Amino acid sequence: MKTSERSWAPASWRNFEARQLPAYADTAALAAVEGELSSYPPLVFAGEARALEAQLAEVAAGKAFLLQGGDCAESFAEFHPNHIRDTFRVLLQMAVVLTFASRMPVVKVGRLAGQFAKPRSADMEELNGVSLPSYRGDIVNDINFESAAREPDPKRMLRAYMQSAATLNLLRAFAQGGFANLHQVHKWNLDFVGRSPWAEKYKDVADRIGEALAFMEACGISPETVPQLKGTDFYTSHEALLLGYEQAMTRQDSLTGRWYDTSAHMLWVGDRTRFEGSAHIEFLRGVGNPLGLKAGPSLQPDTLIRLIDALNPENVPGRITLISRFGHDKVEAGLPPLVRAVKREGRHVIWSCDPMHGNTIKSGSGYKTRPFDRILAEVRGFFAVHRAEGTHAGGIHAEMTGQNVTECTGGAMAITDEALADRYHTHCDPRLNAGQSLELAFLLAESIKAEVDLAAHSQAAA
Repeated sequence: MKTSERSWAPASWRNFEARQLPAYADTAALAAVEGELSSYPPLVFAGEARALEAQLAEVAAGKAFLLQGGDCAESFAEFHPNHIRDTFRVLLQMAVVLTFASRMPVVKVGRLAGQFAKPRSADMEELNGVSLPSYRGDIVNDINFESAAREPDPKRMLRAYMQSAATLNLLRAFAQGGFANLHQVHKWNLDFVGRSPWAEKYKDVADRIGEALAFMEACGISPETVPQLKGTDFYTSHEALLLGYEQAMTRQDSLTGRWYDTSAHMLWVGDRTRFEGSAHIEFLRGVGNPLGLKAGPSLQPDTLIRLIDALNPENVPGRITLISRFGHDKVEAGLPPLVRAVKREGRHVIWSCDPMHGNTIKSGSGYKTRPFDRILAEVRGFFAVHRAEGTHAGGIHAEMTGQNVTECTGGAMAITDEALADRYHTHCDPRLNAGQSLELAFLLAESIKAEVDLAAHSQAAA
């Protein structure tokens, strides 16, 4: 029987192999928390998830671009409105640059308001001869290396829900309350360019955006006359890892009768949990949200097609985003077989690039880091593959923050191994800081412009 022909229920995943889930000592307490969560209001609405899918269908058709970014793992300790504001602001700044370069809408999706759970390479962590459960994100346990702190606590799911609700409330206000004013975002970009050691690289793009805004204003198109320029659509996403939480947040839409995971607008399945027969694939195939699927070196083309068909049997454009994560030195060899298989089989997908996970190294100073030049190299390799294959390089998926952290080496400020200790704050993997994120957007704009110019030339020749 095909996966798509099996009956589905929010709890049917429990009959499948589930990896990366914590072992809770008190199963009665876990069931009580999951029951309580199931009675809470949804964090997002089914109609919003459908609106995102419609926008993502434009990306799949090559008429828009996806920008997905935010924290590696949100934390309880660093929860602060300024952190949310700063990350949102950087995403807006990146989107303006990418919109101008691509000449198409940019769909903005944050790794925010729910990105708490993290997969780990081992169930246990050893330090100085002591072995304790691995830290799996604040929704599961505490990062402090102490026995009580590392014990999985189901009540943390309730705190994660409350923090997600507060974060979403602020994001909605920012998105529609004037903070996303296009002219204001451009002023922030001008300030960034003026302070950057690489100012000359970015000045041309910034100046041309300014000229375009001035022309629009001269034509009577301003935030005062066109209210849409004061706001923007913004969506949330996270890895659907902690399935008990995700099931508890699943609701049946009263308009369509379809089930939606109301913990986020978009969900993705990670590299460690996207195997065939996985409980995570089983859960996600039944919800109506747009879905992401991490695709790395271990994924074979025939397996990818079967996973796509399990998650999207009706081949709906906008439902599936394939997030490639190969590494700067593997993307140009590893990605083409997957792209060719999807193209040959006629599956409607978005191709997005995660240039972070395949480029993590241990620095000489002992910190995990990601060199900026390797991140940029993977993005450029990703675009090169799609140019060669005649497919749309549809998005970028980055772990980043609006804070001035020192976690990834390189960039215009030339962060060194020795400087990593200055502001290394991540609870999990290293993130691009605000400046590096904007640098990536400006440099990515060059690749996008080349793709747009090539497409225009091809159309003219035809």
